[in-house]
Amino acid sequence: MIEGLPAEGVPAERVLAELRGLREADLPTHGGRLFAYVYDPDIAGLDELARAAYAISAHVNGLDPTAFPSLLAMENALVAAAGRLLGAGPGTAAPAMAGSVTSGGTESLLLAVKAARDAATTDAPRIVVPSTAHAAFAKAAHYLRVGLDVVPAGDDLRADVAATAERIGPDTVLVAGSAPSYAHGVVDPIPELAALAAERGVRFHVDACFGGWVLPYLRRLGADLPPFGFDVPGVTSISVDLHKYAYAPKGVSVLLHRDASLRLPQFFAYADWPGYTMVNPVVSSTRSGGPIAAALATLRHIGDDGYLALAAKTRDAVGVLAAAVQATAGVRLFAPPETTVVCLATEPDVDPFVLADELAARGWHTQPQLAYGKLPPTLHLTVTAAVSGTAAEFAPGLAEAVAATRARGPVPLPPELARAAGALTPEQVTPELIEGLAAGLGLGDGATGPMAAVNSLLDAAPPALREALLAGFLSLLQRPAW
Repeated sequence: MIEGLPAEGVPAERVLAELRGLREADLPTHGGRLFAYVYDPDIAGLDELARAAYAISAHVNGLDPTAFPSLLAMENALVAAAGRLLGAGPGTAAPAMAGSVTSGGTESLLLAVKAARDAATTDAPRIVVPSTAHAAFAKAAHYLRVGLDVVPAGDDLRADVAATAERIGPDTVLVAGSAPSYAHGVVDPIPELAALAAERGVRFHVDACFGGWVLPYLRRLGADLPPFGFDVPGVTSISVDLHKYAYAPKGVSVLLHRDASLRLPQFFAYADWPGYTMVNPVVSSTRSGGPIAAALATLRHIGDDGYLALAAKTRDAVGVLAAAVQATAGVRLFAPPETTVVCLATEPDVDPFVLADELAARGWHTQPQLAYGKLPPTLHLTVTAAVSGTAAEFAPGLAEAVAATRARGPVPLPPELARAAGALTPEQVTPELIEGLAAGLGLGDGATGPMAAVNSLLDAAPPALREALLAGFLSLLQRPAW
């Protein structure tokens, strides 16, 4: 147990040693075997450069750009870089593009919704998104008290334009599409959706948080992907995360608007108090300049040619992994591997959650995705440039994991847990119940190790109960050790 506030100060080297010790329990952030959460370009010296840049601006405060013009210059450089990549700037269809640097994709999406809500005249604003849209839209709707209309995606896992048209009403303030969707890695029909939104006089946001920095390079390499940037008429805003395929440290995202007037409702300003007038373009007031400096250093070090090469390595790795899935009996590609995602499903005799554990036991860390509507559970693999060095090893590992999964069979849930999944309501989930469930699943005080039983329980529960169970479990984890 680490004591947060010891009676006497601890020497610096011991503090660092303790932190390194804690990190030993984490999944590997480098090495091309973790297919979620982190983005690794496998560039020697990049981590050290980012850390040094972070240190230079760690104590700079983004609250007032007139006090710290260095941070203003960095933010403007990042926004300009993202804008140029996504079809804005002099001589383009969006010469007056404006943007802001945020802490991540969720904040970017929240602010896109806020700008649309605050610009509207309706008293009951609503947003229309496909069922494959990122959950951050639901979070934004919840936080901002905006109605959420979810349109089922088509059989091809893409947004259904006709169904979207039916859901747009007089209170709709924003329509959104993904480039690509996170779960399956497919790109929505952005030109058609944007044209529909423009026809109805509604803002249209492209959630390119996940792939916005890599798709332009994949298109330059010949990938058959639809346009999704400001070159598409009707696109009014785009979000792109730099801590994903721009390979910057977390957390830096950019929210772009076609022009400054569209961005203005994003701001929050308040002068009716005795202190300084608060004016914030993003959610936070005080912001460290560290992540922004690290992001700028990363972009400048890699450069346009470097990102093109990284995209090529990623594309090739996706091809190798997809071929491994296609060559392995018992698993299949669930979605076309057209971007940077390999999404696989399993045959009935291969439990997907046991397979995830078996892959993890062999050093391959995937992200299980639970069943949703008519969609079965799947395994999600986010592929980065670093995977190009390990992709060839995946096929034998997958074959071994599938064979081991077949031999083990599904993880049987204890009868009382199975009954609970079918009978509980969200309102019945209490801290005491969560502690009992955690003990019954053998989780103890943590969430490391095999997770097939946990995922099987969650998969058997309806979405509202899943939410309550996971919120309760996270609450169980996030408590002080006295």
